[in-house]
Parts: sequence; C-alpha cells; structure tokens
Amino acid sequence: MKLNPYLSFNDECEAAFKFYEQCLGGKIDSMMTYGESPMAEQTPPEKLDKIMHASLIVGDTVLMGSDAPPQMFEKPQGFSVSLLFTDPVEAERIFDALAENGTVQMPLQETFWASRFGMLVDRFGTPWMINCDLPA
Repeated sequence: MKLNPYLSFNDECEAAFKFYEQCLGGKIDSMMTYGESPMAEQTPPEKLDKIMHASLIVGDTVLMGSDAPPQMFEKPQGFSVSLLFTDPVEAERIFDALAENGTVQMPLQETFWASRFGMLVDRFGTPWMINCDLPA
C-alpha cells in the first residue's frame, strides 16, 4: 500500500503544483484540465482551464491534487503535509520557500525531538510541517 496526499484548491492548482515542483525538486507527472477531460461538456466554460487532476513525483512519493468543482471547495483543515529531512540546511530552504507569502504558525526551530521543526500554511492554503531529525 502507498499513501499519497491529495490536495484540493480553489482554482490555484496549476500555480501551486508548478511552485511545489520547483520548491520541492519534484517533477509534474500529469496535469489534466477539466476541458481536456471526458467531463468537458458538463463543465462551466470558466472552469475548462482549471485542473481536474495533477500529480507531482517527489522522490518515491506522489503528491496529487485538483481544483475543486464549482461550489465544492473547502478550506483545508485538520491535517498537514509533513516533510521529513535529515539535512537542516535543506529543511530551512524548503521551509523558507513554502513560507513566502504564507503564514508561519510555528517558526522553524530546534525542539526536543528535532534539530528543526516548524509549521506553516503556504500561499495556496496548504498546511505543512517541516521536521528535521536530530543527528544520530
């Protein structure tokens, strides 16, 4: 079994996934608009260029997402996408990139369990936790 996060966006999926691709060093594997899908005829014209499904490969993990259908978007709550690092410099780089134009909930700092830990909500509304292991 594999567990992959699936994120919903309010018409910002394409921008978010392009940002995540660059920020996380991944590769967008697929990105289909509603207009390219078999549901094109049932989609309002203003939504045809919005993303029906996207997938981003980061290492051995796949992050997936889409723009929520009209009137179906709900603000993300009750979860975070958690990233685990072994290199504090890389953890800081990713935290800073995701935090740009977002909201830092807990600054990246040393804790009793981690050399770095921080929480934020990025500019697209996705909650993240950045954790960097203590040295062995």
